[in-house]
Formats: sequence, structure tokens, C-alpha cells
Amino acid sequence: MPVIIASAIAVLILLLLAKLYSLNKNRINFFVEGLDQGFTFAELTLLWKVSQNCKMDQPVSIFLSMPSLTRAISSIKSQAESEGSANSAKNQNLLSKLYTFRNRIEKEADKKRGLESSKSLSNGQKLRIILPGKGVFTSEIVNNGREMTIRIPTQKGAITVEGQEWIGKSISVYLWRKGDARYVFDTKVNGNGIFLGKPALFIEHSNNLIRTQKRNAIRAKCHIICNMYILQTQVIDYNSVETKPGYKCLLEDISENGALIRIGGKGMPNIQIRLQYQLDGHLIVMFGVVRTVEYNAEINQSRLHFECIHIDKTMRNQVLSYVYNILPEKEKEIYDAISMDEDEVSSDLPTDSVSAESKSEEPIETLPLEDSGSTLNDSILDTDEVLKNKDNIPDNSVTDDSDDDLSVI
Repeated sequence: MPVIIASAIAVLILLLLAKLYSLNKNRINFFVEGLDQGFTFAELTLLWKVSQNCKMDQPVSIFLSMPSLTRAISSIKSQAESEGSANSAKNQNLLSKLYTFRNRIEKEADKKRGLESSKSLSNGQKLRIILPGKGVFTSEIVNNGREMTIRIPTQKGAITVEGQEWIGKSISVYLWRKGDARYVFDTKVNGNGIFLGKPALFIEHSNNLIRTQKRNAIRAKCHIICNMYILQTQVIDYNSVETKPGYKCLLEDISENGALIRIGGKGMPNIQIRLQYQLDGHLIVMFGVVRTVEYNAEINQSRLHFECIHIDKTMRNQVLSYVYNILPEKEKEIYDAISMDEDEVSSDLPTDSVSAESKSEEPIETLPLEDSGSTLNDSILDTDEVLKNKDNIPDNSVTDDSDDDLSVI
């Protein structure tokens, strides 16, 4: 008899536990997954409240779904701003962890999107082709079947190597796949001919596509006027803010780890600089080094590839918020309206001005500037002279012309 009673009690306990688990299954799964992802219990308690405020059917989706994570971050930002705690250490630490987690999800998604064969490429895919001894050419896929048919490669819009001269040559093909990464593969030209009335080449497929750009930071195209300051002191005060105008430049893309900067004149690598600019009404200050330079002699402009060495945590979160286009709902409606207006007049704007939908596309960095229609105002200080003579000028010094607005025409 005691055995029967004990068994009955055990069954009741198991049923009670099963009932409790059934009632709290979502919460249990949420905390288990969150702890496994490295979040603290206090952070998960806040995130759980956020998931309830957002009325998520599956709260655990915050850790599994990009849209759910985006909603959570947007909700946290909105609530913190309404409470006046947006810049608190607690809020910024949580946002930093969420952005880092989001970045990890993004890179993992990139890996899943990876290509293995050129047979998966679509018609219209832009290509850059290296023909040994002849240089870099531009082309695109016009048909992808048993072999790949590409438009006859050109240099600056002109056919400099006739189709017959390509036959039998080994070439390297570079491409940027939107929303993914850069790829390169080696192949051979089998023949030339006419496709849809235009000269074309027929090249072999490759099953060995090498993914050459696995991004450590997600970048967004932009069109932001920025002040650049050359750093010459050994000890840098990261907490200072420059009040004097610097050398005007144009940011063409940004990330938490760097930027692509357009300047007038010929730039120089390995220069330490400070960037100061406004992003959605917030001051951003970045310190770092110019790693590489692309120079276009025809328009006397350079693109500087800038690596950020230091950025304040709050400013980093603001950059990430811009990059991921995470805005409170009211701001998002305004942003979407502005983006629609920009789309309607995009044909009248420089190619650097892009809508929010195209932010994920990245340029192929190593290739020379080609948009010769976009030039910097002649009144802007020639940054070439500034960089060449940096040892002869005081830090942060400017000429009267440096106050002039920079324009793209």
C-alpha cells in the first residue's frame, strides 16, 4: 500500500511539473536559449519583457530570427529614449551585446548563402576580369547555360582586346554578389561570337569559387559630409571633440570598423586621422588609420579606406543603428517617406546617393574610381597637398577655404 501511494504521489508530481512546463514552455525555452547565447539573467529578464511588449508569439525567436531581434532592439531604443536613459551604461552595454549578437547572425547567414559553382550566377551579374598582361576589364553575364556567356570585356567602355585575342586565355573573374560577399574564380575562354546581336565571349564554368570577403563588420552606403583631422601627436585624447572645422571630405560607406572616404587630390596611406560627422542628429567621432588609397587622376580624387581604431561605445551603437536601419516606428515612417522621395529623384542624383533598400550592397574596393561625373568642388582644400605637407602644418589647422561646402555634381 505505501508503494502504491508513493507511486501515485510521484505521478502527480510529474503531472504537475509537466503542467508547469506546458504553461511556461516559452519562458523556459527563452531563458535556456538566451543563457546559451551568453546573455545574463538580468538582461534576459529585460528582453523577456520586451518580447511581451512586442507581442511575439515565439519570444525565443529574438535569438533565432533577424526580424524579431530587430524589433527587440528598436523597442529597447524607443523605451530608453522615452525614459531618458538612452546613454546609460546599462542600456549601452545591452545594445552593444545585441548588436554584436546580430553581427554574428549576419555573418552566419552569409556563410549559408555562399556560392560553390559559377552555374548559380544570374544573368546581369557584373564582373571584373583580369587578363594577364592586359589589365582589368568590366563585363557582365548575358547567358548562363552549359557554359557562361559574357559581354565582350571593356576598359573604360571601350573594347581594347578583340574577341579573337581572348580565345584560349586563362582569366581571373571577380564579382560582388549583393547581400553576400565578393568571389573570385579562375577559368578559360573557349571562344567568341555574337549573342543577341552583341559581341560576347564563352567561358568555362568553375566549381571552385573562392569567397574573398568575409566581413567583420556590416557596412552601409551613405552620402555624408565629414570633417577630417590629421593626427600628429603620440598621445591622443579620445574624449575630446574638435570645434574647429577640418578638411572637408565625403563618406561613401560606413561601419563600426571603418569608412570609405572620398577626398580631392591624391591621398596617402598610413596616415592617422580623426573623423567627425553627424549621423541622424548625433555626433560621431572616429579615430584610425588610412590603410589603402584608390586614386583617379582624371578627376583628381581619391578614395581612402579607413580603419577605425577607436570609437566611443555610444557612438558605435549609433553607427550600428544606422547601418542596420533600426529606427523607432515613428521615425521609421518619416525615414521611409524620405527614402521614397529619394527613389523618385534618384535619376537626378549622383550614384553615391542611395536609398535604404540598397544599403547592404558593397562596392568592390580594390578597383579604380570610374564615376568621373562626380567631382569635388574646386574650392575645397586639395587634400593631396595637406597630406604631403602634414609635417609642416600644425595639427587641425585649416585654410579659409575649408569652411566651404562640399558638393557632388
